Amino acid sequence: MKNIIIFGAPGSGKGTYSDEIAKRYGMGHISTGDVLRSEIKNGTELGKIAQGYIDNGQLIPDQLMIDILASQYDSLPQGKGVIFDGFPRTTAQAEALKKMLAERGHDLGMMIELIVSEDVLMERLLRRAQIEGRADDNEETIRKRFAVYHSQTEPLSKWFAAEGIRHTFDWSICKTKEGMLEAIFQEIEKENR
Repeated sequence: MKNIIIFGAPGSGKGTYSDEIAKRYGMGHISTGDVLRSEIKNGTELGKIAQGYIDNGQLIPDQLMIDILASQYDSLPQGKGVIFDGFPRTTAQAEALKKMLAERGHDLGMMIELIVSEDVLMERLLRRAQIEGRADDNEETIRKRFAVYHSQTEPLSKWFAAEGIRHTFDWSICKTKEGMLEAIFQEIEKENR
């Protein structure tokens, strides 16, 4: 099974779709958000550093994230592929991930891009903030995260296209979570034949 990178704006469903893909195909799942929240909750030095960046709607420094991901990746069973959820977010991170995987004899696999309008994203994130009590999801911070996404992360879509591994899925076409999932599953199965 190929590795998969889930890509999209904050609130686009990266975690939800990653969980469903991992369950269906028995893949490993590395969620940078979950890893960072765990570090923050446990009060580690990394968690304290990460909290400062997150509170300001900023990205975690590249080398810090690569070190965390390499450790997580190496701890997972090999052969079934891994889903990277929330990473990479910049071209420099993508290059570093490609290098880290190549050092292990693996490649990026495929990138799944989730396209969702900002109005829908804002609604989802504010609802999630209420349900989960996530202090990092208030309207001001969400707008900062969108700005960071548009300036630093969204251009990475072209990098994945140039690598020949980008596959896009548009919420406005699929209309439902189930429709999106079915389209994604079909593309994964096609790519892994």
